[in-house]
Amino acid sequence: QVQFVESGGGLVQPGGSLRLSCAASGSRFRTYAMGWYRQPPGKQRDLVAYITSGGSTKYADSVKGRFTISRDNAKNTVYLQMNSLKPEDTAVYYCNAGNYIGGSYNAYNYWGQGTQVTVSS
Repeated sequence: QVQFVESGGGLVQPGGSLRLSCAASGSRFRTYAMGWYRQPPGKQRDLVAYITSGGSTKYADSVKGRFTISRDNAKNTVYLQMNSLKPEDTAVYYCNAGNYIGGSYNAYNYWGQGTQVTVSS
């Protein structure tokens, strides 16, 4: 079992930036692929970005070039740097642990409590 604590969300104007952090418990963090998901109000939860245990990354088309996922295994933490934010980025953001097999990210059922990001003027 692994637990996460997300932080860094808030209210930001369009065009602004936020950096989300997700601190994980346990000693296996470095073995996990890690993902960031988001869930807008009334919509499903979708994968935004993931990073493999080896550091490879992939992004949803909607955030490519604006968001950057990174990890610090010494701190058991994964980050999501979000730049050029748009109102449509408004959502609850969740981090997740999974694996990377067959060229795809597969989520485990390990979720944080989420952090709200609101982009509005």
